Amino acid sequence: MSTPQRVLVLNGPNLGRLGKREPEVYGSVTHADLADHLVGTGAGLGLSVEVRQTDHEGQMIEWLHEAADSDVPVVLNPAAWTHYSIAVADAVAQVPIVIEVHISNVHAREEFRRHSVVSPYALGVIAGLGLGGYDLALAHLAAIRD
Repeated sequence: MSTPQRVLVLNGPNLGRLGKREPEVYGSVTHADLADHLVGTGAGLGLSVEVRQTDHEGQMIEWLHEAADSDVPVVLNPAAWTHYSIAVADAVAQVPIVIEVHISNVHAREEFRRHSVVSPYALGVIAGLGLGGYDLALAHLAAIRD
């Protein structure tokens, strides 16, 4: 039996408040519940999933550098950094495989949310499918590994 592929799921600012912040947009599931779900989903797909969340841009950049240096695929919800952080985009550009995920349909929201500085460096973008977007990203990573 092969070793499970390691995958980092990295979530940006305010996503630690899932379940409390705008439940009409982001739902009622907490970040801890999401993390538990993704670890289990990943295991079922032959992936070793580690879920992290930070409100600190420098921490996110360090995690992306870790992924780049270790050749670990990333499922990334950069949250607000999506729209303006060239530093996060530059770090994403160094990671061989990144799938960008957004819980809400950012293209149907405020104008400023419709542009991503991260997307040009992502293998793909999943937006507007709720928390299920993370599951789709993990399924795709499992399908393309090896």
